[in-house]
Amino acid sequence: MAAGPARTAEPGRPEALESALKGFRVGVTSHRRSEDLIEALTRRGARVLHAPALTIAPVEQDLGVIEDTQRLIAARPDLVIVTTAYGLRRWTEVADAAGLGEELHSALDASAVYVRGPKARGAVRAAGLSDSGISPDETTASLVDLILEAHGGRLDGKTVGVQLHGFTDRIQLARLRDAGAELVTVTPYRWVRPDGGDRLEALITAVCAGELDVVTFTSAPAVDALFSTAHELGAYDALLAALRGPVATAAVGPVTAAPLEAVGLRPWVPERYRMGALVKLVTDRLAERAGRSLATAAGQVEVRGSALLVDGEEVPLAPAPMALFRALFDAAGNVVHREPLTQLVSASGSNHALDMAVNRLRSALGGRDLVQTVVKRGYRLRVLR
Repeated sequence: MAAGPARTAEPGRPEALESALKGFRVGVTSHRRSEDLIEALTRRGARVLHAPALTIAPVEQDLGVIEDTQRLIAARPDLVIVTTAYGLRRWTEVADAAGLGEELHSALDASAVYVRGPKARGAVRAAGLSDSGISPDETTASLVDLILEAHGGRLDGKTVGVQLHGFTDRIQLARLRDAGAELVTVTPYRWVRPDGGDRLEALITAVCAGELDVVTFTSAPAVDALFSTAHELGAYDALLAALRGPVATAAVGPVTAAPLEAVGLRPWVPERYRMGALVKLVTDRLAERAGRSLATAAGQVEVRGSALLVDGEEVPLAPAPMALFRALFDAAGNVVHREPLTQLVSASGSNHALDMAVNRLRSALGGRDLVQTVVKRGYRLRVLR
């Protein structure tokens, strides 16, 4: 049976500005100038999930870092935990500017430095220091395990300096205190923690679930913040798998792209390293993904990213019904047998689960007569012949 009429977007065909990104979902990690970026994306029809990953304290707020550094120098810690490369670099920069650089280097050099990952180790060595141990999986929890094991489970009489980062793992700090350590903490930078919940964790969850089409970055520290939080949440592998698969990344320039490329990702990078160029590139690349639509009795149906449009109207679908609809859409009116559809909605291969999923899909479509049952075979979309 022949497939129904379909059209393919013509290369270079202009789209109305307000609909160029309609149906697509974009993650925005920037803090500085985020309003400009979000406004440009939403003006083109995108739905935006804003998760400000990092904000650097203004110069007048560096006083807290300086005071923390003075306390650490005076304490002459026995051990120091370095959690992030960016944190160590910023810490030493603030210390240098305050005339404390040499004293801080001397204090760190006299202590046993433990690092949470390869990037932190690289920053330590670039500063002319050496480390005594590294976390096996880039989490604070395993690093504390390593330290406690190296000291027989107790840190009585030990002073431990901890370079904090945006995701402060209070449980691990409590473990160190419970083991007898006296803690001296330094916070070289602050991550934005908006009221009403942790947006960065929500962004990670959305990426892992394939609920975004692209995540944008305008600074390298924001990438580090995202990866660091994912590590602490135990979601790093799932995050990378999603970013290597259905969810794209876009960076404003090569410096921002570097930490993404370091883990094997291929971010979109504009030729001009400007926010406007980034918005245009994201728009062009996502428009390329839109591509095809099908003519049906219910109207022109198009899948754009993770959204369904019927005659230009977005029909919200949860991830599972969307996966089911996408399989039928890809078949362009041909029958999709029950077995592959069942695998999409049920790990156990339950026929009942498929029937329920199809009913939920039909309900979400709001009575549109799009999904047809083919007895003893499967399902198909009702396309115009």
